[in-house]
Amino acid sequence: NFNVQEGCTTVTVTVNRIGDTSGPAAVDYATSNVLATDRGDYITSLGTLRFAAGETSKNFVVLINADSYIESNETFTVSLSNPSGVSLGGPMIASVTIIDSPPVNVGSNVIDDARNYVCQNYHDFLNRQPDASGWDFWTNEITSCGTNQQCIETKRINVSAAFFLSIEFQNTGYLVERFYKTAYGQATGTSTFPNTHQFPVPVIRFIEFLTDTQRIGADVIVGQSGWQQQLENNKQLFALEFVQRSRFVTAFPTMMTPQQFVDALNTNSENALSANERTTLINLFGGNGNTTNLMARAQALRAIADDQDLEQTEFNRAFVLMQYYGYMRRNPNDPQDTDYTGFDFWLTKLNQFNGNFVNAEMVKAFLESSEYRSRFGGAPGGNQ
Repeated sequence: NFNVQEGCTTVTVTVNRIGDTSGPAAVDYATSNVLATDRGDYITSLGTLRFAAGETSKNFVVLINADSYIESNETFTVSLSNPSGVSLGGPMIASVTIIDSPPVNVGSNVIDDARNYVCQNYHDFLNRQPDASGWDFWTNEITSCGTNQQCIETKRINVSAAFFLSIEFQNTGYLVERFYKTAYGQATGTSTFPNTHQFPVPVIRFIEFLTDTQRIGADVIVGQSGWQQQLENNKQLFALEFVQRSRFVTAFPTMMTPQQFVDALNTNSENALSANERTTLINLFGGNGNTTNLMARAQALRAIADDQDLEQTEFNRAFVLMQYYGYMRRNPNDPQDTDYTGFDFWLTKLNQFNGNFVNAEMVKAFLESSEYRSRFGGAPGGNQ
């Protein structure tokens, strides 16, 4: 059992390995709601712990959120599954208790506090606890307004949007979205804006996004020593693991020729490749008539996902999607929505304003929504 005081903080979970440790081993971990919920009390944590030969202990961190509700202590669980090179002993499930911290100002919402607001954006978009310098910098952006409410509102919008626009998110969360786009194209959604119709929507789902973003962003803190190499290592491992998933192998059998493989990925990315880029990726397979070369498959997939043309064409759609994933912690067609009408509305509006989220009032609307504010406390003045 683990205990943690409520706040914008973390709890470290330790997994121990006993018995024969002479070989490598791995085990998956995942959090689950009990009384505490992953939309308000903590951030869902999913991943794999990999033990090298001789390693006996591994840690992972779960992010804990602050809220303004007066409530009893709440719990969630962490479970282990899918062992490799080892069997599961007991316990396989641990309990984490969040000890309630009464609000300083009863009736207020903790998300209105600048420092907590910044911390929450780190949790929601970068899946990590803020580094001290970044936390101070972005907090000061807001507090520098003093009591000027118009200034505070503008700064809160720009600060939050900066997390989506950051180098760190563009190379983690947004890159994951582009991986799925390149691999699987797009899905079809229903919208009633302005009339009932179907239109293309992102194929990636929230739980997939969260799992893979945490993998590719693991231990990456932009600006700290060695972050570029850590990110590059993560990208390479993620791409290689991605092309070995059963879903990907089913969609792209290794009997496909390099031309068929690259062309299928390029079609899914809405033809992001130039003729020369296409040839370069085909040549990764060294003239073979099939695509059994895993490294070449991973390099080709990543190259298209990283293509600048795809980054530009997918940008607005991903920006709107991340409003739901970051602020609402759900898919665009999950309750309280029943379809993609809201997603369609905001994408249309963002496109009309050429991607200018301030003029489109998109970020502002999500931040002021009662759905977002109710994650952390009462939502006076909030809008649906």
